[in-house]
Amino acid sequence: MAATEKHDPTRKAHIGRVISASIIGTTIEWYDFFLYGLAAALVFDKLFFPDNDPLIGTLLAFATFAIGFAARPLGGLFFGHYGDKVGRKKLLVISLLLMGGSTFAMGLLPTHATVGAAAPVLLVLLRLIQGFALGGEWGGAVLMVSEHGGADRRGFWASWPQSGAPGGNLLATGVLAVLAAVQTDEAFLAWGWRIPFLLSGVLVVVGLWIRLVVSESPVFLEAQRKAQEIKKETGGDEQAPVVEVFRSSWREVLTAIGARFGENISYYIITSFLVVYLTTQLELDKSMALNAVLIASAIHFVTIPLWGALSDRIGRRPVIAIGGIGMAVWAFLFFPVLDTESFAAITVAVTVGLLFHGAMYGPQAAYISEMFDTKVRYTGASMGAQVASIVAGSIAPLIAVALLDAFGSSVPVSIYLAFASVVTAFAVLRSRETRGRDLTKDLRTTGVRDDSGSVKATAGSAASG
Repeated sequence: MAATEKHDPTRKAHIGRVISASIIGTTIEWYDFFLYGLAAALVFDKLFFPDNDPLIGTLLAFATFAIGFAARPLGGLFFGHYGDKVGRKKLLVISLLLMGGSTFAMGLLPTHATVGAAAPVLLVLLRLIQGFALGGEWGGAVLMVSEHGGADRRGFWASWPQSGAPGGNLLATGVLAVLAAVQTDEAFLAWGWRIPFLLSGVLVVVGLWIRLVVSESPVFLEAQRKAQEIKKETGGDEQAPVVEVFRSSWREVLTAIGARFGENISYYIITSFLVVYLTTQLELDKSMALNAVLIASAIHFVTIPLWGALSDRIGRRPVIAIGGIGMAVWAFLFFPVLDTESFAAITVAVTVGLLFHGAMYGPQAAYISEMFDTKVRYTGASMGAQVASIVAGSIAPLIAVALLDAFGSSVPVSIYLAFASVVTAFAVLRSRETRGRDLTKDLRTTGVRDDSGSVKATAGSAASG
């Protein structure tokens, strides 16, 4: 399989189309999701949660930010179940429609000054739909690439959808930065903030067109064919994917949660909380924060696939551990560098932080995909990723703001960030290496591992790579 990919230009062109569809779709969905986080830091506290204390208003705005994460495991269960039953492609189209529609609707919402308490209620409802949609996006997007590509370069191929996260953040931050540069604060607060949300409608049309032309995962189609044969022979249906995941793959789910823990927390502190810290604690202009994130996100976007490629050479575990340990150290340098109030220094601080984040994030798609068998892969990957989003990413900005408010110092935030990063390093170093697994084989019945933990072939498992 891997050898064929190296010499078959048709296969390379096909995987290129799959990667393009996945990265454009994930970029659009993350644009929608991150746009809310940036708006929560910049305007939602004033428009939907007016309060005399700016930090209290920000806390309330970030509380609704966290609510979106609460819906992500539900989305992961729903999209994972049906994605393992009817296919990856159909569910990815549905998730994109839900995400784009809810984001566009946010741009039309009346504010608290117009309709009172109904405004935050409607905002929360749309945020829940966003979270539900994103809960199914990540697993499907990375599986489409992982299951189309060969094992020898899976870390590299599958890391491209991961670049959709900084790509979306780059796009959201860029649009807001342009608006902040060309509008007064009064105009931006009055109507300018709506433009990025309404722009989502155009982006979704582009994303749908690209996704609809991509074929279904061949690994899924083969697993579906085998399942139909077994059903004919036995006359019975397989267990629901979610039941099978909790019955036989709960350890893998816990490992996936651990792998995502520090990565999730670090990302939202370095990007969303950064805006709050610079504008409220250091009283700097919001454009400085947005521009620093913009530059760092561009570098992050490019380097994520490089970390994925490195994981193809030395393994998923070492690369993720490098990111976790590096982030734990950087956590205590990050805020002192920000405190210099120099734009160049702030940009370096964010860039270095996102480089360590990329080491954790880049290999994740292949690493988590390789943990699960095909019949439960969408469900297992989505559950591990989205449960982590609740216990880690959803409350990270909220905890960081609360710590800053309670102690008046960034040191507790650094301790929180370092602890989370160590958890991720520990989780992956305690797990088995997955690099080289043949995704068409059932690891529980056909695969064994060598002394280093890498998957290798048995008589029934021709793992490539």
